[in-house]
Amino acid sequence: MDIRNLKFFSAIADTGGVSSAARHLNTVQSNVTARLKDLERELGVELFYRTGKGMVLTSAGEILRSYAWRLERLGEEARQAMRDFAGEGGLIRIGAMETTAAIRLPPVLKSLQQEQPKLEVRVTAGPTETLLYELLAYRLDGAFVAGEQTHKELVGEKVFAERLVLVRPAGREVSQGSDAPEQLIVFRRGCSYRARSEEWLRDQGQLPFRVMEFGTLDGILGCVAAGLGVTLLPEVVISTSRFVGDLKVEALPKRLSELPTYFVRRKDTAPKHSLDAFLAAVRKTKTSPVPKRAVG
Repeated sequence: MDIRNLKFFSAIADTGGVSSAARHLNTVQSNVTARLKDLERELGVELFYRTGKGMVLTSAGEILRSYAWRLERLGEEARQAMRDFAGEGGLIRIGAMETTAAIRLPPVLKSLQQEQPKLEVRVTAGPTETLLYELLAYRLDGAFVAGEQTHKELVGEKVFAERLVLVRPAGREVSQGSDAPEQLIVFRRGCSYRARSEEWLRDQGQLPFRVMEFGTLDGILGCVAAGLGVTLLPEVVISTSRFVGDLKVEALPKRLSELPTYFVRRKDTAPKHSLDAFLAAVRKTKTSPVPKRAVG
């Protein structure tokens, strides 16, 4: 099978038509059409339904797309492996929870840049559930997630021992058993810290409870500082926040407070020098104290 024909096939599947695939590949439509016909003739099946609104994958096309996608991924892995071998740095794609990206990653990246100045690191922030999905789909090389993961396709290593605390506005007591439920200020669903926050509220008998979602750490802490609600976050996040003077923390039961951060990656990916170098930087910096922000 001609691998180049698979590239044209994938472009049609991704863009939904011959003309859009031609633009994507910077070639003419007749070339795309000829490549697709060659592939269909070779395989003896139709790969697309031709409709007035574009090209739609047939059942055979859906099956081939999964193989084509895997071949593309392996080709990219091979290129990155050769860049690693040639000492050209390479590229790694790392996922991280918002809190980890804000507090834990900067010293890691600083150390890595000193050791591997040619290495490119792309960081994607998101909740644990989303990061695991992206990792399993091969769109990340590794990810920092909350808690130990038992998925059969993943391997993990505990890297940060976070302690969750209840965060509330300074000068206001938490409503214990009040008829008026606390408003929970959290990241979107899929966040492990949000799940712990909801568990804490259930323990307080505050059902139903109100939720306000934010996409940034500063947004959450700013709203808590303004008296709009409470949240649960790693203690280290509070000590480094610009809102620290307007926040008060409260200890939680051990079963709620302990939620270590793990670095996970797929078991089936080829060894990667650049990823090993990144993990070495994580291990080197994970015991370093995080500087606290001065209050004043």
